[in-house]
Amino acid sequence: MWPVVRNNQGGVHTNGSSAALPGARIVVVDDRPANVMILEELLAGWRYPNVFGTTTSAHAAELIERVDPDLVLLDLQMPAPDGYEIMRRLASRIRGPDQLPVIILTADISADAKRCALALGARDFLTKPFDPDEVRMRVDNLLELRHAHLRLRDHNLTLEHRVVARTLELDRARAETLQRLSIAAEFRDDDTGQHAARVGRTAALLAERLGLPEDEIDRLRCAAPLHDIGKIGIPDAILLKQGGLGDSEYELMKRHTLIGAEIVAGSSSDVLELSAVIARTHHEHWDGGGYPHGIAADEIPLAGRVSAVADVFDALTHARPYKPAWPVNDAVAEMQRLRGTQFDPDVLDAFASVDHGGLLEPVAVTA
Repeated sequence: MWPVVRNNQGGVHTNGSSAALPGARIVVVDDRPANVMILEELLAGWRYPNVFGTTTSAHAAELIERVDPDLVLLDLQMPAPDGYEIMRRLASRIRGPDQLPVIILTADISADAKRCALALGARDFLTKPFDPDEVRMRVDNLLELRHAHLRLRDHNLTLEHRVVARTLELDRARAETLQRLSIAAEFRDDDTGQHAARVGRTAALLAERLGLPEDEIDRLRCAAPLHDIGKIGIPDAILLKQGGLGDSEYELMKRHTLIGAEIVAGSSSDVLELSAVIARTHHEHWDGGGYPHGIAADEIPLAGRVSAVADVFDALTHARPYKPAWPVNDAVAEMQRLRGTQFDPDVLDAFASVDHGGLLEPVAVTA
């Protein structure tokens, strides 16, 4: 139990003055019970009923943590811990975002002691014996500043919450825009948008198995669905042709990699920049036999190598205008046959460790 601890909820009101901060919680710490009692009565009379006093300095820090006050009236000269030590223990409250104001209570203070108290964060001083008018003015002044600080803090928090909410809204809008763009790329030969969505999901899963950082996995999940955005520039007669393509038609089809990279390159978005890399390189082969540039091995960006595996597996296991869907086991066997020629061996090893049937499951896509 706190020695000489009182919370005045109905003290004698000596005048009709209004409190600077109604409901303010004030802690008084002084080893003399008479000083605590005088301050409690004065403060109650000025409509500050929430006053918590203690004469035991060892309990002061705990009391302050429990009460979470708006103002502390603190004696310096007390049995250990003295007022200086208490302020050191409260440094995070006094100097931190809370900006807890402290008024020092003293009968006689030297210039050095005052400098030390100010250095520790004291805001003002009250001289003993107390002059009621001085107490009221100093307390009111600091509580008015406290009120302004709390209003500013609340305003800043409101602004921060609005910024966070707006950022989340923009992130959702960006994600939806990318998703709709990927659907547009596939719309003529897959109006469900599922191929793009499944490629994004599979690419992210492979990246996770390869041990990529979480932020890179998330970017790949968003960027890989745009791997075929360049199909927008390919004529329907080629894109939807039944059966195989002639040499000239195939050359034109291969241009979807360059068209796609050109569409999304140059953006300030790291996701779109990654999607440009994927669009350009997801048909490159590990042995250099792919297109459009014939680069090989580690010259091919990892995002392109990962997306290539995800794209080919999904293309094999789903019907296209020119072919029926392959059984999963046949598709996996074919891809393993191309390990080290078309596909990066490490990515194929990661692919071998996943549930291939699960890669066929539908993905939620915004209509």
